[in-house]
Formats: sequence, C-alpha cells, structure tokens
Amino acid sequence: MSCKDCEGIPPVSVEYTEKGKYETMAGVKTYITGPADATHAIIDIYDVFGFASQTLQGADRLAQHLGTKEKTLVFMPDLLKGDYVQPEWFTRSDAEKQQLFAAFRAGPGNAPKAAELLLAVRKEIADKYPAVDEHVAVGGLCWGGKISVLVCGEGNQGPGRKFTVAWTAHPGALDVADTEALTVPYICLASPGEDAEVVAKVAEVLAKPGKIGYVETYGPPMFHGWMGGRANLADETNAREFARGYKSVADFLAKYI
Repeated sequence: MSCKDCEGIPPVSVEYTEKGKYETMAGVKTYITGPADATHAIIDIYDVFGFASQTLQGADRLAQHLGTKEKTLVFMPDLLKGDYVQPEWFTRSDAEKQQLFAAFRAGPGNAPKAAELLLAVRKEIADKYPAVDEHVAVGGLCWGGKISVLVCGEGNQGPGRKFTVAWTAHPGALDVADTEALTVPYICLASPGEDAEVVAKVAEVLAKPGKIGYVETYGPPMFHGWMGGRANLADETNAREFARGYKSVADFLAKYI
C-alpha cells in the first residue's frame, strides 16, 4: 500500500459463490479451496479489502489451474482479522482518508506483524497437511503481495517454514531491496498504478544470474487492483485480464512450486 491509486480507487461489489470452506489456522479464519489429498499448497494473501468475492474467486481459479498438473490446496488466511479498509473511507476528504489509511498501516495492516502471523499459518499448514510441506508457494494482491515478498528473503528455509515460489499482482510498497533479498522464483504482475521506474528495476534484478523471475505490466485500461477487491468483473476487459492474470500466476507457480 503505497501508490496513490491504492487510496483512490474504491472496491467493487461482485456476487460469487465460493467453492471452498473455512477453517481456523493459527487462530485466524482461513479460506481453503482444493483437494484434501493435495501434495502442493499456495498461501494466497488478499488485499486490504479482505475476503472480497473477486479475491475468493481468484483463489478458486488458482486451485483449479494448478489442479490440472499437481493437486494443490489454496489457503487464504484472515491476516487482518476482519479489520479491513472500508468502502466508505473513499468518500471522505483527502485529509480524513489519509489519516484512516495511516492508522491502518500502523495497526492491523502493519506488514512485519502480518508476516509473523503468516509464518504461524505456514507452520500449522505443515502440521495439518504434512504432504504439502515441501511445496508451498506464497503470494498476494497489493498489501498481500508485500507480505509474501517479506517472508521469502532471509530465513526462508526449513520444514514448516520454507516457501518455494512467490507472486504478486499490483504490488503494494514495491521495493527493489525486497526483490534483491528474494531466495525463490518470483512473478510480479504490475499495473500502471505502480511506479514504472521501480517496476523496471525489479525486472532488472530478476534478470541477474541466480535469479528467476517474470515481470509484466498490464497496461490501461487495467488499474491498481484489477485482480482483487477493485476488480469490476461485469466489465468484459477487466474480466478477461483478471482471468489472464490468474492463469499467468498459476502457470509460473506450476513450474517452481
């Protein structure tokens, strides 16, 4: 959460009937979709709007796409514990909105604290689903993408802890230093809402020897949030690019998970 569009584009309400179920993992409500006998797993981190219908649909799509090659469970933990950015914030004055987002970033949206909770979820997944422990991917949307990158740097090793591949879409607080620290293959799908210079530098880092990665910017009319809670799936172009984005992520994960 750092680009101007993140505080400027409100969420969109979309109807969708999810295909998974909810369980408690590490003390938080977690959406789980995919076969119970899976041998691979993805931890999918939502954006600041929480369990939005579009985001749940994205999780179902990942499980479906990966299921054609490897049986894969997708976990979406409620790292914000229900304390999400609210649609009405976007109707406030700029000063009020900035205060609300600043309080969110310092409170429930604090990235290091969310990363700690994510690691607790990762450990419990290994305990409850030991068959997937050696093949766990992590990724997310905007804020969730930031969390996923943070846990794939230094310390990314060992049973119940290691992630094998990472992904982000319309990444929040994109940082070249985070990319340099990555220990896993990484796919980054950017939007025009992110700093193009930073996106280009991330691509340069991923092109260095020893790195594996893919960067693509989905240009206009796509926008920051086209794969998450801001996605307008009633729009034909957004729906098509939403589907293409999740397919691209799934294809990349399938190579390295």
